[in-house]
Amino acid sequence: MSTIKTKKVQVGTDSTASNNFTIYQPATPDGTLRIGVGNADSPTEIAQFTSSGLNASALTGTLPAIDGSSLTNLPAPDALSTASGSAPSYSARAWVNFNGSGTVAIRESGNVSSITDNGVGDYTVNFTTAMPDVNYSVASSSISTNDARGGAFVGVKATAVNPTDLDAQQYLLTSSVTIGCARGATASSNGVAEDSDSVSIIIFR
Repeated sequence: MSTIKTKKVQVGTDSTASNNFTIYQPATPDGTLRIGVGNADSPTEIAQFTSSGLNASALTGTLPAIDGSSLTNLPAPDALSTASGSAPSYSARAWVNFNGSGTVAIRESGNVSSITDNGVGDYTVNFTTAMPDVNYSVASSSISTNDARGGAFVGVKATAVNPTDLDAQQYLLTSSVTIGCARGATASSNGVAEDSDSVSIIIFR
């Protein structure tokens, strides 16, 4: 088998040199292979390969942002990886699990900046980023570790100054939601407001 040895190979014979490409070695070989724009007699290097592959540090031109912000025409994201079936799946806009007794403190959360302790069994969940409107849904639960108290209840609480004025009641705000906790009905109590040991809130919109 014959062997062809050359230092430059021009790809293209267009009369405009910038429409042609040249594969070559530098005048003094250094273990690299170059790709240039232009004719073999005077190519402009645009890429360089070594025995390890493409030499990224030698690339020229404007490269896409490393965070992908310049990418276009990407497909729409798939449904959440845990979803199944054809029904749509939605993410929570905010969630929090917090200690509601003693010193109120957030255990873990997402898009919740703080919890305001308004009094016994009365808490305001403050969002880091506000909701787009007040038409969101609130899922809530609470846990009482004292069996004598009966079941623990939690729900959205009105924040109006005058709770008898239905038109003035604001149950949901874009920046926060206020909830109330109470003990279950027993022989000695009937829905009395009470701090809960653990309170969880999830916001969907």
